[in-house]
This record gives sequence, C-alpha cells and structure tokens, in this order.
Amino acid sequence: MARISGIDIPREKRVVISLTYVYGIGKATAQEVLKEAGVSEDTRVRDLTEDELARIRTAIEKYNVEGDLRREVSLNIKRLIEIGSYRGIRHRRGLPVRGQHTKNNSRTRKGPRKTMANKKK
Repeated sequence: MARISGIDIPREKRVVISLTYVYGIGKATAQEVLKEAGVSEDTRVRDLTEDELARIRTAIEKYNVEGDLRREVSLNIKRLIEIGSYRGIRHRRGLPVRGQHTKNNSRTRKGPRKTMANKKK
C-alpha cells in the first residue's frame, strides 16, 4: 500500500479514485493534484513509481488535509457553539444545521425514535 498524508490508499484502484480516501480530497482536487504532479489519472496505484508518489505527496502538501482539516472543522463548530449563533445552537442540540425540516425527516441527526405511549408489558 502507498501511504499519502498518513493514509494507506488502495493499490488496485485508479490513482484519481484512491486519492479520495484522504480526508479533504475529493475527485476534483484529486484531478488537480495529478495534473500538477504530471501523473495520468488512469494508472493504478500499484504501477506508480517512487518518483511519481513523491510528486503527488508534494502536490498534496499545498492542501489542508487529514488531521489539520479535521481540527479546523471541529474548532469552527466549537466557535459557533461558544458564540451562541443559530448554527451553534443546532449543533449543540444535535439537530440539522442547514435549514432542513425536522417534522418528518432528519432521523440521522435526531437519532432513533423514543416512543413510549401504549407500551404493553
């Protein structure tokens, strides 16, 4: 396995897909990185040379990925909670943050139902 930004990327997949396993790199960013590194998108990770891997690693260094990005996102959420903004309150209560309706949906954020009425013993 090739290690990029502390992540083992899959060997059998194409490089452009394997790079998306790194937190903070989507398909478009992966394509930009490969273009900058001069590596074809169609090559498999197992076929990459050490020189190509090194060029990909240096191209990724410009981006905020993995631990730094996770820390930045969590600090942003913590800041919203501390200042008491609407979004921060939604984060604190575990409700949808981006304006979705909650009457029928948002099971992912709200969790499983806790119905107790008419429970037989």
